[in-house]
Amino acid sequence: MTPKSIERYARHLVLKEIGGAGQNKLLRAKVAIVGAGGLGGPVALYLAAAGVGHITVIDDDHIERSNLQRQIQFKESDLGASKAEVVTQYLLDQNPEITVRAMKQRLTQENANTLLAGQNLIIDGVDNFQTRFDINNASLSLNTPLISGAVGRWDGQVSAFSGQNPNLPDGPCYQCLVPRPASHLVPQSPQATDNCNTLGIVGALVGIVGTVMALEAIKILVGIGLQTSGQTLMGRLWIYQGLEAKSRTLTLPKDPNCPACSKNPNSA
Repeated sequence: MTPKSIERYARHLVLKEIGGAGQNKLLRAKVAIVGAGGLGGPVALYLAAAGVGHITVIDDDHIERSNLQRQIQFKESDLGASKAEVVTQYLLDQNPEITVRAMKQRLTQENANTLLAGQNLIIDGVDNFQTRFDINNASLSLNTPLISGAVGRWDGQVSAFSGQNPNLPDGPCYQCLVPRPASHLVPQSPQATDNCNTLGIVGALVGIVGTVMALEAIKILVGIGLQTSGQTLMGRLWIYQGLEAKSRTLTLPKDPNCPACSKNPNSA
């Protein structure tokens, strides 16, 4: 690291869990963030600030005025611009030492593996089930760990999945949690209904949930707590209830009949 880098990351370097070795892991890491909106924005900002060296921002959407209530990475003068491009420039302004690329594409079943190949970690910040399932399938196919977040009204949740990476403990995948849209969901899950367009959402919630996603990403990239049960959200679900200021964490079982990760799926 250069003297400027040492100064920039000084607060990480004095943490025994990160230190110089951990910071160098972050600087070498490659992370794809799918969705540059309410969740993807704070994740991207904190990972760039943390020194994650290579960030890919994937989003085909454009900025609307209704986004500004919660997506604080955007401003009035950005209306109509590409979310991916605006976030990318924001990250480069924040930390010119890293590499950031914008991909103004919608992730689909057909292009998911191509868009996400070569990453150390995938961040799911999208708001529809089909794209979440496509991201999950790519995570499994590429053996790349995945962090997924969801929000609605006053509640949010975060979970992390190994992507069947051989270097990580085996566990459930996203479809072990959500086998099909709007079915078999954790009670009060914000995914039980559509999205914030129909649910409504308090703006500050995405900052809380997105920041937890970023924190989990840093732990996974550095390797903190991965082999110790209960120290990360790998294979667990964190649920936050904003109105009550309560949170709880549940262990997620691996579904032996999961349509995505089971060797003998039975989705009937």
